[in-house]
Amino acid sequence: MHRHFSGEQLVLATHNPGKVREIGDLLRPFAVSVVSAGDLGLPEPEETGTTFVANAELKALAAARAARLPALADDSGLVVPALGGAPGVVSARWAGPGKDFGIAMRRVERELAALPAADPRASFACALTLAWPDEHIETFEGFVHGRLVFPPRGSHGFGYDPIFQADGYGITFGEMDPAEKHRISHRADAFRQLVDACFG
Repeated sequence: MHRHFSGEQLVLATHNPGKVREIGDLLRPFAVSVVSAGDLGLPEPEETGTTFVANAELKALAAARAARLPALADDSGLVVPALGGAPGVVSARWAGPGKDFGIAMRRVERELAALPAADPRASFACALTLAWPDEHIETFEGFVHGRLVFPPRGSHGFGYDPIFQADGYGITFGEMDPAEKHRISHRADAFRQLVDACFG
């Protein structure tokens, strides 16, 4: 049995403004007041997990304990089977200390180009964890499948969005209207499961 969220305030366990904006948009219909870990001055825990689920749970629990409020954490990234699943859980680290995803996208392109017959298939994966201060957690995983395209296209979204083209679309996430991306994204997939279980 899933635990129902009944509070009025939720901490988003992230310092990433793009994620704050996207998750805030998804939560708007539930009249929940949202504050980010960055706004509260909470430290970013070291992401030592080897899976998206482990890192989402680690971040949500750290924020819930520190803020003494329920906290929602997302761990997500780009998974490229031809690169052995990289960048995967270190997707953000490929962007370097300055979080420059132009660098990260060039690295993906370079590493794929070095393969004899690079398969452009890729997925975005997302683990969402809702944690309470008593350390109860609920975790959900979502995915969106597609292919990589180069050079990057579009200025919407964030991260690797300009090089990812979802199955059934002729434009990248970077070119897609944000409302449409919210409807089909990996985060939206995980979020639908979270809402059905904990907010419904």
